[in-house]
Amino acid sequence: MQTDRIALSQAVEAELLTVLLRPRLARFIDPVLREDVIGKLLREAVRFEPQQRVTACRDAKDDIYLELALAAHATMIVSSDDDLLVMNPWRGISILRPADYLAAA
Repeated sequence: MQTDRIALSQAVEAELLTVLLRPRLARFIDPVLREDVIGKLLREAVRFEPQQRVTACRDAKDDIYLELALAAHATMIVSSDDDLLVMNPWRGISILRPADYLAAA
């Protein structure tokens, strides 16, 4: 049975930590739970460093996720970002909302 793995690049890790630590978002997340989730993510993620630049997303900041997906040979991206979701599928990679991913699991 194949398990889904979380892929990270340096760029995606930096973006994720920036978002999770934003004060307006941080007030909705228990600090202990946030630290536990971040720690588990950083320990268990498989690391990739993209070699191919991508300029395909209408929001250029999101191209890092497409670059990571290519480097990781991913079959899917799970995101709530509409700029990524409108691209589904992209180069054969499914782009799903978290709820859709969980419903299919």
